Amino acid sequence: MALKWSVDEVFEFLRVEFPQALRDGVNYEVVKLEPEEAHVRLLAGDQQLRPGGTVSGPAMMEMVDFSIYVLLLAHHKEAARLAVTTNLAISFLRKPQPGPIVAQIRLIKHGRTLTVARVDIISEADGKLVASSEATYFMGSV
Repeated sequence: MALKWSVDEVFEFLRVEFPQALRDGVNYEVVKLEPEEAHVRLLAGDQQLRPGGTVSGPAMMEMVDFSIYVLLLAHHKEAARLAVTTNLAISFLRKPQPGPIVAQIRLIKHGRTLTVARVDIISEADGKLVASSEATYFMGSV
């Protein structure tokens, strides 16, 4: 299954239709985009940190959710605009330090109505797995 939108087309859609996903302080970059896999990088700065100087759990959960949505937009263009998260489970394994973290998304199932993806979050500083997640999306009708 081929992708229908490029990274630039996905981000243009987000800038127009979902600007809050790219609000100030959130710096996402798609570094790999393929039909079954994507890598999304976040430069975790002050707004994503919790006391103690580690990347917060909510910031990593948002990254998981955002990353899968990017992959669905690349697959379905604006038809994915109403896709919603129906389940998201995450295990926090290590405390990531401030700086770049990468979400590595792999599609487990990609059907007409449900998509299930696994997302591993890796710290760029040391290459260690800091969180592992699985999420399910429902493709709403346009």
